[in-house]
Amino acid sequence: MLTIPARGDLHSRPIETERLVLLPVDPNDGHELWFAVNGSRATLQRWLPWVQYHTDPVASGRFAEACASDWDQGRAVRFVIREKGAGTLLGIVGLEQCVHLHRACELGYWLRNEAHRRGHMTEAARACVEFAFRRMGAHRVRVAAATDNHRSLSVISRLGFRFEGLARQAEWCDARWLDHAVFALLATDMT
Repeated sequence: MLTIPARGDLHSRPIETERLVLLPVDPNDGHELWFAVNGSRATLQRWLPWVQYHTDPVASGRFAEACASDWDQGRAVRFVIREKGAGTLLGIVGLEQCVHLHRACELGYWLRNEAHRRGHMTEAARACVEFAFRRMGAHRVRVAAATDNHRSLSVISRLGFRFEGLARQAEWCDARWLDHAVFALLATDMT
Protein backbone atom coordinates (compact mmCIF):
# COMPACT_ATOMS: atom_id res chain seq x y z
CA MET A 1 0.00 0.00 0.00
CA LEU A 2 1.05 3.61 -0.53
CA THR A 3 1.96 5.63 2.54
CA ILE A 4 0.82 9.24 2.31
CA PRO A 5 2.17 11.53 5.03
CA ALA A 6 -0.21 14.03 6.62
CA ARG A 7 -0.33 17.45 4.95
CA GLY A 8 0.61 19.07 8.26
CA ASP A 9 3.87 17.09 8.38
CA LEU A 10 4.90 18.56 5.03
CA HIS A 11 3.82 22.07 5.96
CA SER A 12 6.20 21.94 8.91
CA ARG A 13 8.96 20.16 6.91
CA PRO A 14 8.39 20.94 3.21
CA ILE A 15 10.27 19.39 0.32
CA GLU A 16 13.15 21.68 -0.59
CA THR A 17 15.39 21.67 -3.63
CA GLU A 18 18.18 24.04 -4.55
CA ARG A 19 15.79 26.79 -5.71
CA LEU A 20 12.30 25.61 -4.79
CA VAL A 21 9.99 24.70 -1.93
CA LEU A 22 7.14 22.20 -2.47
CA LEU A 23 4.19 22.44 -0.08
CA PRO A 24 0.84 20.62 -0.11
CA VAL A 25 -1.83 22.68 -1.89
CA ASP A 26 -3.80 24.41 0.84
CA PRO A 27 -7.30 25.96 0.57
CA ASN A 28 -5.64 29.34 1.19
CA ASP A 29 -3.68 28.96 -2.08
CA GLY A 30 -6.81 29.43 -4.20
CA HIS A 31 -6.36 33.15 -4.81
CA GLU A 32 -2.73 32.81 -5.94
CA LEU A 33 -3.64 29.82 -8.10
CA TRP A 34 -6.26 31.93 -9.86
CA PHE A 35 -3.70 34.56 -10.84
CA ALA A 36 -1.15 31.96 -11.94
CA VAL A 37 -3.67 30.09 -14.12
CA ASN A 38 -5.42 33.15 -15.47
CA GLY A 39 -2.14 34.86 -16.37
CA SER A 40 -1.00 31.76 -18.26
CA ARG A 41 -4.36 30.71 -19.65
CA ALA A 42 -3.43 30.87 -23.36
CA THR A 43 -0.44 28.56 -22.83
CA LEU A 44 -2.02 26.16 -20.35
CA GLN A 45 -5.33 25.61 -22.15
CA ARG A 46 -3.54 24.14 -25.19
CA TRP A 47 -2.47 21.13 -23.08
CA LEU A 48 -4.70 20.96 -20.00
CA PRO A 49 -8.47 20.42 -20.34
CA TRP A 50 -9.24 21.61 -16.79
CA VAL A 51 -8.13 25.19 -17.51
CA GLN A 52 -11.50 26.06 -19.06
CA TYR A 53 -13.14 25.37 -15.68
CA HIS A 54 -10.93 27.82 -13.78
CA THR A 55 -13.27 30.66 -14.63
CA ASP A 56 -12.88 32.83 -11.53
CA PRO A 57 -11.17 32.96 -8.12
CA VAL A 58 -14.03 30.94 -6.58
CA ALA A 59 -13.33 28.03 -8.95
CA SER A 60 -9.64 28.11 -8.04
CA GLY A 61 -10.60 28.14 -4.37
CA ARG A 62 -12.76 25.04 -4.90
CA PHE A 63 -9.83 23.35 -6.64
CA ALA A 64 -7.51 24.15 -3.72
CA GLU A 65 -10.08 22.74 -1.28
CA ALA A 66 -10.44 19.60 -3.42
CA CYS A 67 -6.65 19.18 -3.40
CA ALA A 68 -6.62 19.15 0.41
CA SER A 69 -9.50 16.67 0.49
CA ASP A 70 -7.90 14.42 -2.16
CA TRP A 71 -4.67 14.36 -0.14
CA ASP A 72 -6.48 13.57 3.11
CA GLN A 73 -8.44 10.76 1.40
CA GLY A 74 -5.33 9.32 -0.27
CA ARG A 75 -6.53 9.97 -3.84
CA ALA A 76 -3.88 12.48 -4.96
CA VAL A 77 -0.88 14.38 -3.60
CA ARG A 78 -0.48 17.86 -5.11
CA PHE A 79 2.17 20.44 -4.24
CA VAL A 80 2.41 24.15 -4.94
CA ILE A 81 5.84 25.00 -6.31
CA ARG A 82 7.26 28.14 -4.70
CA GLU A 83 10.51 29.97 -5.26
CA LYS A 84 12.80 29.88 -2.25
CA GLY A 85 13.08 33.27 -0.64
CA ALA A 86 10.47 35.16 -2.67
CA GLY A 87 7.78 32.54 -2.09
CA THR A 88 6.24 33.18 -5.51
CA LEU A 89 3.81 30.46 -6.60
CA LEU A 90 5.23 29.06 -9.85
CA GLY A 91 2.83 26.18 -10.48
CA ILE A 92 1.73 22.74 -9.35
CA VAL A 93 3.36 19.32 -9.39
CA GLY A 94 1.55 16.27 -8.09
CA LEU A 95 0.84 12.60 -8.00
CA GLU A 96 -2.63 11.85 -9.34
CA GLN A 97 -4.76 8.71 -9.38
CA CYS A 98 -3.06 7.06 -6.42
CA VAL A 99 -3.84 3.32 -6.55
CA HIS A 100 -2.83 1.95 -3.18
CA LEU A 101 -3.16 -1.74 -4.05
CA HIS A 102 -0.73 -1.42 -6.96
CA ARG A 103 1.45 1.23 -5.29
CA ALA A 104 1.08 3.35 -8.41
CA CYS A 105 0.32 6.97 -9.29
CA GLU A 106 0.55 9.41 -12.17
CA LEU A 107 2.78 12.49 -12.33
CA GLY A 108 1.13 15.75 -13.38
CA TYR A 109 2.44 19.31 -13.51
CA TRP A 110 2.16 22.83 -14.88
CA LEU A 111 4.00 26.14 -14.57
CA ARG A 112 2.95 29.73 -15.00
CA ASN A 113 4.43 31.45 -18.05
CA GLU A 114 6.98 33.50 -16.12
CA ALA A 115 8.65 30.32 -14.81
CA HIS A 116 9.19 28.60 -18.17
CA ARG A 117 12.63 27.71 -19.54
CA ARG A 118 14.48 27.92 -16.22
CA GLY A 119 14.58 24.24 -15.28
CA HIS A 120 12.05 24.73 -12.49
CA MET A 121 9.72 21.96 -13.62
CA THR A 122 12.47 19.39 -13.99
CA GLU A 123 13.69 20.30 -10.50
CA ALA A 124 10.19 20.17 -8.96
CA ALA A 125 9.10 17.02 -10.78
CA ARG A 126 12.32 15.21 -9.82
CA ALA A 127 11.66 16.05 -6.14
CA CYS A 128 8.05 14.89 -6.49
CA VAL A 129 9.04 11.58 -8.09
CA GLU A 130 11.64 10.98 -5.38
CA PHE A 131 8.91 11.70 -2.80
CA ALA A 132 6.68 9.09 -4.49
CA PHE A 133 9.32 6.37 -4.32
CA ARG A 134 11.05 7.21 -1.04
CA ARG A 135 8.27 8.58 1.15
CA MET A 136 5.11 7.02 -0.30
CA GLY A 137 6.57 3.63 -1.21
CA ALA A 138 5.39 3.81 -4.82
CA HIS A 139 6.39 1.01 -7.16
CA ARG A 140 5.35 2.71 -10.42
CA VAL A 141 4.90 6.32 -11.51
CA ARG A 142 3.29 6.92 -14.89
CA VAL A 143 3.31 10.15 -16.88
CA ALA A 144 1.77 11.10 -20.22
CA ALA A 145 2.14 14.13 -22.46
CA ALA A 146 0.69 15.18 -25.77
CA THR A 147 2.92 14.02 -28.59
CA ASP A 148 3.44 17.62 -29.73
CA ASN A 149 3.97 19.12 -26.25
CA HIS A 150 7.74 19.27 -26.65
CA ARG A 151 8.43 21.13 -23.41
CA SER A 152 6.66 18.50 -21.34
CA LEU A 153 8.28 15.65 -23.27
CA SER A 154 11.69 17.21 -22.55
CA VAL A 155 10.97 17.25 -18.80
CA ILE A 156 9.92 13.59 -18.95
CA SER A 157 13.11 12.69 -20.81
CA ARG A 158 15.34 14.53 -18.31
CA LEU A 159 13.67 12.61 -15.46
CA GLY A 160 14.61 9.26 -17.01
CA PHE A 161 11.10 7.91 -17.65
CA ARG A 162 10.86 5.02 -20.11
CA PHE A 163 8.58 5.20 -23.13
CA GLU A 164 5.78 2.61 -23.06
CA GLY A 165 3.57 3.52 -26.00
CA LEU A 166 1.08 5.87 -27.59
CA ALA A 167 -2.48 6.46 -26.51
CA ARG A 168 -4.35 7.67 -29.58
CA GLN A 169 -6.84 10.50 -29.09
CA ALA A 170 -6.47 10.15 -25.33
CA GLU A 171 -7.76 13.59 -24.41
CA TRP A 172 -10.14 16.23 -25.79
CA CYS A 173 -8.47 19.55 -25.14
CA ASP A 174 -8.80 23.02 -26.65
CA ALA A 175 -11.22 21.77 -29.34
CA ARG A 176 -8.94 18.97 -30.59
CA TRP A 177 -7.94 15.41 -29.76
CA LEU A 178 -4.50 14.94 -28.25
CA ASP A 179 -2.50 11.77 -28.73
CA HIS A 180 -0.44 10.95 -25.64
CA ALA A 181 3.02 9.52 -25.34
CA VAL A 182 2.96 7.32 -22.23
CA PHE A 183 5.98 6.77 -19.98
CA ALA A 184 6.68 5.12 -16.63
CA LEU A 185 9.37 4.84 -14.02
CA LEU A 186 9.62 1.93 -11.57
CA ALA A 187 11.17 1.91 -8.13
CA THR A 188 13.67 -0.59 -9.47
CA ASP A 189 14.73 1.93 -12.14
CA MET A 190 15.86 4.26 -9.36
CA THR A 191 18.50 1.91 -7.93
